[in-house]
Amino acid sequence: MPPAPPLLLRALSALSLLLAIVPAHAQTAEDGIMLSRQKFCTGVFFSYDTWDHYWEGTLNRVNGNIGTVTTRTLSWTGNYAVNDRLNLLVTTPYVYTNASQGVLHGQAGFQDVSLAAKFKTLSVPVRQFGALRLITVLYGALPMTNYTPDLQPLSLGTHSKRIGGRGTLNLLGKRGLYVNGTTAYTFRGNVTLDRSSYFTNDQLYLSNQVAMPNLFEFGASAGYRHNDLTLIGNFTQQQTRGGGDIRRQDMPFVSNRVNFSKAGVTLTYPLPHIHDLQYWFIYSNTFDGRNVGQSNTYTTGLLYTFNFEKRARP
Repeated sequence: MPPAPPLLLRALSALSLLLAIVPAHAQTAEDGIMLSRQKFCTGVFFSYDTWDHYWEGTLNRVNGNIGTVTTRTLSWTGNYAVNDRLNLLVTTPYVYTNASQGVLHGQAGFQDVSLAAKFKTLSVPVRQFGALRLITVLYGALPMTNYTPDLQPLSLGTHSKRIGGRGTLNLLGKRGLYVNGTTAYTFRGNVTLDRSSYFTNDQLYLSNQVAMPNLFEFGASAGYRHNDLTLIGNFTQQQTRGGGDIRRQDMPFVSNRVNFSKAGVTLTYPLPHIHDLQYWFIYSNTFDGRNVGQSNTYTTGLLYTFNFEKRARP
């Protein structure tokens, strides 16, 4: 495996220093938890994704031309609570890809900045159990750099502009019961290739514009959450609304149908003696799919929450 590029090493060094001061009480666009008024939660995550088997259409196989594909992602995330009902989220990932065999070179660089507005649309008390909440999210993403989408599976991403909506129903019990169901639909813009034609889905296109199929996603999670201590099991499925399969013995294409089912676990732990600092560990396994790697993904990170409202009081 080649050494990480100097830019990535510099980014890792700088962000490791930030861990001493960056932002707990973390929330994501997928869960039913809201950050309370005038708090800012921020931190850094490192993700390691690897696979050597993948689905070529529905055929599960290996490929000696690429061996094991590894993707490492270093992400900064921030979440600001405008009030108790509206949170604003941002994420910026730096991605480094690598294949253990063959002639394809890995890629490294900033991928897509993701922005989201998360609304607590409805909250209903459920007797002595806790509260049932409806959360709605409007989100979008823009490429941060001019990376190529035409080197799958080693591209940093699809280089497609995206916008979508999500709805989440969440039950948070007083004794720590956590149940969450979520669904989302993502619209994706066209992708521009550095060539004048391409072949996909048994058709030749004399254009550099690729129409990207939209995405539908749903998921469920359940477990325990109390005072920032969380242990949750989760399931996620993605369905692509169109797109073709990888052709036999060919590379993946940016508009391929990418379906998958994932299962995993999330652990969050408030670090003792350091107020508002929280450790995260996430594991997920892609156990079924179409035109996607059969991957294991490990994510770890630290988050810290600043309470500006409390500091502003006399």
